[in-house]
Amino acid sequence: MEGNIGTLIGNAAHFAAGIGAGITIIGGAYGIGRLAAAAMEGIARQPQAAGDIRTSMIIAAALIEGVTFFALAVCIILSFK
Repeated sequence: MEGNIGTLIGNAAHFAAGIGAGITIIGGAYGIGRLAAAAMEGIARQPQAAGDIRTSMIIAAALIEGVTFFALAVCIILSFK
């Protein structure tokens, strides 16, 4: 019985890590999508500021990608623990 509980906990940890990774990807994609939509709207409203808006968008997208990658790394580490 003791081995079955350990296996069950291990399987639950792998399942939770997979769910966490999925939520992380969905959140990152949603954030970048909202960012791009706002940037396109800003460029449409004020075309002369397109360069500044694009630069800010790229920096913000890189930060979102970094946080998403960090969260995925945490999920992968927890799945092997």
